[in-house]
Amino acid sequence: MELSPLTAVSPVDGRYRRTVAALADYFSEGALIKYRVRVEVEYFIALCGLNLPQLQVSPDRFGALRAIYRDFSPVDAERVKGIERETNHDVKAVEYFLREKFDEMELAPYKEFIHFGLTSQDINNTAIPLSLKEAWQDVIRPVLDEVVEALTAKADAWRDVPMLARTH
Repeated sequence: MELSPLTAVSPVDGRYRRTVAALADYFSEGALIKYRVRVEVEYFIALCGLNLPQLQVSPDRFGALRAIYRDFSPVDAERVKGIERETNHDVKAVEYFLREKFDEMELAPYKEFIHFGLTSQDINNTAIPLSLKEAWQDVIRPVLDEVVEALTAKADAWRDVPMLARTH
């Protein structure tokens, strides 16, 4: 079913979609998948920094690893969703997606360290707050700053206008 104001789960994605469209990069299903991939990749990179004998990945490879989430596309999100349909597990699907990427990058010997020592909640409890933080920084805060600036300008302009409700 195509998304329309009548098929949306809430008015936020229906009649107010244009207003909140910028938030899709932070709170959509595809965005959540991308944040999960990011957390998994950054965790793997952090593990590499521990100098484990079994995990000798050159720091030269970290840029390519980060490109997995930086260049994450709708096609990638669809791939994760396809894996999820097979596994019936959202975070496990991300892990399997990354295993495929590691194969492509000739990092197969290190696949066992993807999601090593983690639970799904570790991923979700990091990905979701990160999306909230970045949405605040990138979208919400700048808009609020504009609103505060506009209200401050109006307050300054109307400072000398008598108002019945003004008591201070």
